[in-house]
Amino acid sequence: MTGQKIISASALKGLLAASLLLILYFIIITLISGWGFAKDQFSRYWYFVVTLTIGFGIQVGFYSYLKNSLKHKISPEVIATSGVTSTAAMVACCAHYLVNVLPILTVAGLIAFISQYQVRLFWIGLVFNFTGIIYMANKVYRFLKEHDIS
Repeated sequence: MTGQKIISASALKGLLAASLLLILYFIIITLISGWGFAKDQFSRYWYFVVTLTIGFGIQVGFYSYLKNSLKHKISPEVIATSGVTSTAAMVACCAHYLVNVLPILTVAGLIAFISQYQVRLFWIGLVFNFTGIIYMANKVYRFLKEHDIS
């Protein structure tokens, strides 16, 4: 693969990953409490959801670039950890509505905790997301510098 093809493919994979994460968000929230509620939650917290989604897509793009550019691979755990955190933060805003679906829920305390701290969980997700972006950007920078690529 040429350098330009690697960049294009990586950007496409990042866009696809971000799109899939956003679709997953809507599917989960819709299954929990319905389409109207999912739209309401998105309109209320869109800035968190979109930021987390974009950050995840950027990380996947960086990972894809490095994976295709290097002979040795960057650990997929970095992407997985950030992706799980981003997804969890986006879903956390509405997870407490599982009580509507499952009235006898043994994790009611957990759901109460999530609902009480949903905005803080978004911020935690953003911190993990940003940290992942910095980590991956540093890996890309070091790769470019080591291989004298401008």
